[in-house]
Amino acid sequence: MSFHGRPVELTPDELKGRIVWNLWSGDNAGFWNWLAMNAYGAADLLKVVTWRRDQRFEKFGVMNQPGYRRPTQPDAHGLFIDGPREPRYDFDTRIDTRTYGRSSGIMGLRLFPNPRFDAAARARWDAKRYYEDPSYYNDKNLERPYMVGMACSFCHTGPDPTNPPADPAEPEYVNLSDYVGQHFLKVWEVFGVGMAKDNFVYQILKSNPPGTLDTSFIATDYLNNPGTMNGIFEIAGRLQGAVAERVTGGALDLRGVRNPQVTPRVLKEGADSVGFEAALSRVYVNIGEYWEEWIRHFGPMLGIKKQSPIRVSDAQRLSPHWNWSEAHSPALAAYFVRVAKPVKLAAAPGGTQHLTADAVLLDRGKRVFAQRCASCHSSKQPPAGVDPRSPEGRRWFEEAVMRPDFLDGNFLGSEVRYPVTVIKTNATRAVASNSIRGHVWDNFSSETYKTLPPVGPIQVWDPFTGKDRVWEVPGGGRGYYRPPSLVSVWMSAPFFHNNALGKHVHGVTTAQRMEAFNDAVTKLLWPERRLGKDSIWRTEVESWLQIPRSYLPAALGAYADENGNVRIGPIPEGTPINLLANTNLELGGFFKDARLARLLLRTIDALKDIKREGLTGDVATQRLMTLVPDLYELNSCPDFIEDKGHYFGTDLPDADKRALIEYLKTM
Repeated sequence: MSFHGRPVELTPDELKGRIVWNLWSGDNAGFWNWLAMNAYGAADLLKVVTWRRDQRFEKFGVMNQPGYRRPTQPDAHGLFIDGPREPRYDFDTRIDTRTYGRSSGIMGLRLFPNPRFDAAARARWDAKRYYEDPSYYNDKNLERPYMVGMACSFCHTGPDPTNPPADPAEPEYVNLSDYVGQHFLKVWEVFGVGMAKDNFVYQILKSNPPGTLDTSFIATDYLNNPGTMNGIFEIAGRLQGAVAERVTGGALDLRGVRNPQVTPRVLKEGADSVGFEAALSRVYVNIGEYWEEWIRHFGPMLGIKKQSPIRVSDAQRLSPHWNWSEAHSPALAAYFVRVAKPVKLAAAPGGTQHLTADAVLLDRGKRVFAQRCASCHSSKQPPAGVDPRSPEGRRWFEEAVMRPDFLDGNFLGSEVRYPVTVIKTNATRAVASNSIRGHVWDNFSSETYKTLPPVGPIQVWDPFTGKDRVWEVPGGGRGYYRPPSLVSVWMSAPFFHNNALGKHVHGVTTAQRMEAFNDAVTKLLWPERRLGKDSIWRTEVESWLQIPRSYLPAALGAYADENGNVRIGPIPEGTPINLLANTNLELGGFFKDARLARLLLRTIDALKDIKREGLTGDVATQRLMTLVPDLYELNSCPDFIEDKGHYFGTDLPDADKRALIEYLKTM
């Protein structure tokens, strides 16, 4: 556990924080085991753990645990689970594995024995069929020998940009950083392992770009809204820029929360607004801690059931895992304050080749940043009473940016919420609803958030008519984004909240990171180079909604195909994924329920016709288009173009844009 493979002196609390981040999964191994048996064939993390080590980075984008190797022989259950190649890497002998699990061979995933794997389960277990037979591994009653727990570091540990591994599949600890963010994880491979490409659920997962994850996929808000797995930088500077918000209700039960409460906002829509330590406590529940209670407050994945708040007071009364996490959240915060510093391009191998030596050009870029960017992308702001966007504010920024210490301790993002009507990026993440009043994260958002004014209507493009239409953004806190940090922006492309701007480069070298950065920053400042309407996430193949036989009543099981699935479809190739994935299925009174029933019946009829008549391609798409009015009526966010918006600075002269890019590289 030496820091980045190099000795470091940490205080006892900072050490506790590092252990919490990297090893602690609470009781979520039980949740991920339950999900593997109840997610209709998705989310089987044990298959990821037992996949060939040399293929994991390329296939899944996960980081292998240094010093481990694939065994030459399977274990007693027929599974190949990595083990230490030398005794010095075997730190499991020095920790309490009952609490933290044992190493899986993947950073952030921990293995626990499955207490339900009894004699009957052992007699039924067949490792060969587990990998090869869908009718076997999709059985919701199949008990696996091990449960897989997930630590927070799974989504935030990546290759150290200043010391990347020669082989991404075989890093040493010196090649890894546990706070830069997981820019390479392929969520469709990790949580869709074993799923066929013609499964519509796989197509939904495939729409999540590498390095993103829809954190409301389980506690569904009826939105396919993946967000980036961020780096965690400059916490002290971030806290400096945070403001106090009014906190009410169950949030006041959170450890250390006061009214008003200083609130840096963790979520991209700015909803996590009850304090940094409280936000860290919420994250553990979101990845499965206290899961037997958590899943009672919504219908996992499908929804339909109306959400209700998970109460902090109940968690404190009933869950020792919650209490342990909450008690250690200050230590976790202390760890990040100590270690989460910017990663500089100048320190990366060959990094100076990508930096300008022209001081005049760099100064020009600083001035452009001060005039056009700093009001949103700096935690160092003008004195109280000075509007950052006023002439006086711009003058303040021009002086501040030219100082040599401007970037020191600067989070390079403000904690101000801006309406999507101003930012103009895709609205889906901005209308996430899990934190609004009465929903699952009600106890983790402020009253200030819940009473934000509605932002009004936006224009969205209808891919079926080819025309713009007006859509009213729902309120109750929704409709806003917080500016992201630009710390180490050179290594974190693609851009936007969902990595939709720019191409993904699946490589860890400085040159590969700069290839991604140059593509994204060019499209940011020259929007005519963006994909535009071609950035709509569409099904890549003809697909079906596939439900394994074991999830259905016996009468419907007779309709299963040779793989044991009942298939509803086909959904034509090229269908906008969010036309279907954003359908709000929550029951809500007679008229809403009637619309849902009408949509269900019309969908079944249309898909029957498509199948009976053997329709494919454009003809099948035209038949599906008859459903569009109903789908639009029940769509939680019919905004489908992903790489639009953030047009600030696009009107600059090209010379100013190029100067700005040179300055961004230094952050």
